[in-house]
Amino acid sequence: MNRRAMMSPRRRLVLKAAGASAIALALGALPIALKAASATGGKVKIGVVGSGRVGGTVGGVWAKAGHEVMFSSLDPEADKRLAASIGPNARAGTPREAAAFGDVVLISVPYAALPSVGRDLGELIKGKIVIDTSNPIVARDGDMAVAAREKGAGVSSQEFLPGARIVRAFNAIGYARMGEASKNAGQVGMPMAGDDPKALEIASALVREVGYEPVVVGSLASMGKYLIPGTPLGGEHSPAEIRQIITTLK
Repeated sequence: MNRRAMMSPRRRLVLKAAGASAIALALGALPIALKAASATGGKVKIGVVGSGRVGGTVGGVWAKAGHEVMFSSLDPEADKRLAASIGPNARAGTPREAAAFGDVVLISVPYAALPSVGRDLGELIKGKIVIDTSNPIVARDGDMAVAAREKGAGVSSQEFLPGARIVRAFNAIGYARMGEASKNAGQVGMPMAGDDPKALEIASALVREVGYEPVVVGSLASMGKYLIPGTPLGGEHSPAEIRQIITTLK
């Protein structure tokens, strides 16, 4: 007689309950976006804060791929026109509405605006996966961009968006060809940096839908500083070229 058959009915019930509890705890530990993706066949809700060149382009690709996307910016009428031009999976809202709506939040604003975004949306994005596309550009953002570059954009973004599970992506590549990347899917690599493995996993899947092959280059502190134009990782490179460049930076 096996051990299970020898167990009393009460002990079997206790073990079954313990197993169910363990499963529930494991599922509870999963990020919201991952649970949402599991429940919807890989589709997640995405809030876009800053629906300009990068946010509008990338968000549009995701909406057409079947994700629900809410666009927001300082120009709500432009957001409404953008959403209408994309189709039924796109909608417009305020930045707070977009941050609350998204399981994943894409932030694509001038870097000088990032501190105010953190103050205004901080409680809404805490614990969420945030794809940070913003770059400190000295000519546009002034002294704070100088400080961010010296410290490293990855570290600075963490300070401005505390509690968010940040992935830096779409920073080193120009926006002009992002909408067309799917035509040559996987040929161009997308360097990404982050500290949360699950956040990187989900962000990588979204990057692939745009048409790029994600290449995780390292942590926000160690490699986030290179994910801006003008560094060796700036511009378009194949995945293999990105991996080779990384070896020269470490």
